[in-house]
Amino acid sequence: MRTILATLHSKFIHNSLALPCLAAYCGDTCGELLIREFTVHEPREAILAMLLAEQPDVVAFSVYLWNRRETLDLIDALAVAQPGLRLVVGGPEVSFEGPALFARHPGLTAVVRGEGEEPLRALLSAWTTGKQPGEISRLTLRRDEEIASGPDGPPLARLDDIPSPFENGLIDCERGFVYYETSRGCPFRCSFCLSANDDRVRSYSMARIESDLRWLLERGVPKIKLVDRTFNYDAARAREIFTFILAHNRTSHLHFEIAAHLLDAPTFTLLEQVPAGMFQFEIGVQSTLQQTLTAIDRRVCLDALAESVRRLRRAGRITLHLDLVAGLPGEGYSDFLTSIDRVAALAPHHLQIEPVKLLPGTPLRRQAARHAIRFDPNPPYTILGSSDLDFGELQRIRETSRLLDLIWNSGNMQTFVQVLAEGFGSLAKGLEHLANYWRQHDLFRFPSSRQALFEQCGRFATRQDEAWHGRLRDALAYDYARCERVVLSRLPEFFDVNLELAEQAWVRRQVEARTEAIRGAGIKLQHFAAVFHHLPDHPERTVRLFCYLTETGRGMTVEEFVCPQLSTTGTITGSDPHG
Repeated sequence: MRTILATLHSKFIHNSLALPCLAAYCGDTCGELLIREFTVHEPREAILAMLLAEQPDVVAFSVYLWNRRETLDLIDALAVAQPGLRLVVGGPEVSFEGPALFARHPGLTAVVRGEGEEPLRALLSAWTTGKQPGEISRLTLRRDEEIASGPDGPPLARLDDIPSPFENGLIDCERGFVYYETSRGCPFRCSFCLSANDDRVRSYSMARIESDLRWLLERGVPKIKLVDRTFNYDAARAREIFTFILAHNRTSHLHFEIAAHLLDAPTFTLLEQVPAGMFQFEIGVQSTLQQTLTAIDRRVCLDALAESVRRLRRAGRITLHLDLVAGLPGEGYSDFLTSIDRVAALAPHHLQIEPVKLLPGTPLRRQAARHAIRFDPNPPYTILGSSDLDFGELQRIRETSRLLDLIWNSGNMQTFVQVLAEGFGSLAKGLEHLANYWRQHDLFRFPSSRQALFEQCGRFATRQDEAWHGRLRDALAYDYARCERVVLSRLPEFFDVNLELAEQAWVRRQVEARTEAIRGAGIKLQHFAAVFHHLPDHPERTVRLFCYLTETGRGMTVEEFVCPQLSTTGTITGSDPHG
């Protein structure tokens, strides 16, 4: 019997961890197993042709929010193209479906509910031997005209029973990005998350974790994203894994989802040894309103969380990604703007805002009526309104999120963000005003290049009062010159390039000296100089020189030089600071 384990990713760079774990656990008892991965952007007919060309007896799909519609459409087509083909689905998106799913998709054979290793192996083992499957825990099966559901049995007790998908050569590590898990479950019970239904956290043994990590680190996989819901639920265990990584890692970047308030003193001491850029921590703040955290059953000390983030930020070694969830019970529009400001004050490298999704099977979905939450009945089940937020307010939050991505998360407009927040009293209010401008000019509908983004922000700046206008323009000019090579033929309007003769002479000397310093190194130097009047760290007239250095095989680096003060005779005096 030939079975294809398949899924549709949102991006080509992604690869599956679920399918290799299923294949490793099924082993040799389930016939021939093939893993085939596609994306939701590929034509259905092309995927259909590739699957049928393999002449499978069974096709089992891993289904998620982002691929549900495409997967079920593909199943309908497969059932028509090859009658009798057994079609199985599993994953979080279908685990809470009942007989109605079978009615809507008459070609569907079985649904695996929850964790898939044990029920899928039992099902495929029976089919391989030509037997009719009996009652299998966490499996719903079509038998002729009957839909039979097995009991809701417990998940796998020992995760080490799953053979390593890495050592068995089941995972494609050539895309530069690999998912990895060291545990399943979560100590928290957030009502919007499926982990609220899991009553315990299970970990692989430390020997198994070290074996898998050694395999990945020795191969220099560029990015390893650990999918543990709360990696540091056990501080001693987390330290042991961190220590192993620090001892064996050379080039890999690792991403962890952590609970910042659970970090203890020994862990901080260890994290201070992490080389800059090696680790990224994703921290789910969700809300800074205590009554909202209580309403979603999230038990966390916000003061401890904030202090941990500040300490990590001061150390400057770990990239910090903080999350807020909009639309949670008890948090209105103004409350959410306050949450944005409180989290932004912690200076994360990345601040993400997502409207809450009412996922099937979550407590919050069952409580939707109680909180008067209205949500899209189709994936991804996004909130559309509640007693705390109407649709218009939710839309304004989505627009704020989009602008955060453009001007904060890009890392390219830090000075502009600082001045915007100062000018309007807070970052959230500044974003609100910027979003109003974006909406009035219909700018949310289409993507913008980096230069177009800066130029639109420049036009927004011209609408502010004169003093503020100058500060915003200078901030934009400074940020632009630090992230984009300035070309005089495409010079944005917010630049002032009217240098005095002595300043022009200083620029020439600096460029000549820098050119001589890199002579023979295979580095190309281009430069640009401008006048600034209102920068936050220098609110007086100053000239800054930006040198853009490029060499084959490497990205552009930017060097910045600050012109010293001019004397009353027009000559340059003082030292020559540069960055």
